[in-house]
Amino acid sequence: MSIASDWNIQQKNLKELISKKETFDSAKELYLSMHKYLHFSDIDDTLMNQLWKSLDTKDFSIMPTIKDVTIAWNIWHITRIEDLTINILLNESNQIFNKEWKKKLNVEFTDTGNAMTDDEIMELSRNINIDVLKEYRKAVGNQSQNILSKLVFEDMKRRVESKNIEKILKEGGVTTHPDSIWLLDFWGRKNVAGIILMPGTRHQIGHLNDCINLKEKIDKKKDYYKS
Repeated sequence: MSIASDWNIQQKNLKELISKKETFDSAKELYLSMHKYLHFSDIDDTLMNQLWKSLDTKDFSIMPTIKDVTIAWNIWHITRIEDLTINILLNESNQIFNKEWKKKLNVEFTDTGNAMTDDEIMELSRNINIDVLKEYRKAVGNQSQNILSKLVFEDMKRRVESKNIEKILKEGGVTTHPDSIWLLDFWGRKNVAGIILMPGTRHQIGHLNDCINLKEKIDKKKDYYKS
């Protein structure tokens, strides 16, 4: 399993196409395709499909070394960030995550996980309901596709509203820890096109690539103890 070798080229093309009205239709087709590749699909063999079907349940909560995180954390992290940025910042609506999802997921956390300690990462990874995490990611991905498909070129330069940045903090999407709250400043400097480019596409591919690397480390450890 490998990430499409032309991803960086696609990302570069997207950045160019999305900035011009005459190429926006091509940009829209491209970013919808790239985004879809990062999520579950009942039709296409996406990267998310490939990753998930290669994992055992216990693989999600393994931290191979103290320099690593876990696969569960990576998926939680990118999905929470997408939920917050696409729904609250880009669409100016409500995030999908709520008290019901929190209960079903069996988590105590509501933020993106940027400032989590190793112990907190392991707590999240061991307790989270993996089947519900899959459903949450599906729900976020499907809603994002719906929102992204309706955008027009004139939306691209629309700036993120400060009231929506404040909403993320109020709803616990980030914490006041320095390793978490910096995200609000980072997102606050972006427009809609910037949210699509980062974190909408580039951020997610990086973390899914990390998941693949983690799976390879886990498999090597399994092989070592079998030998």
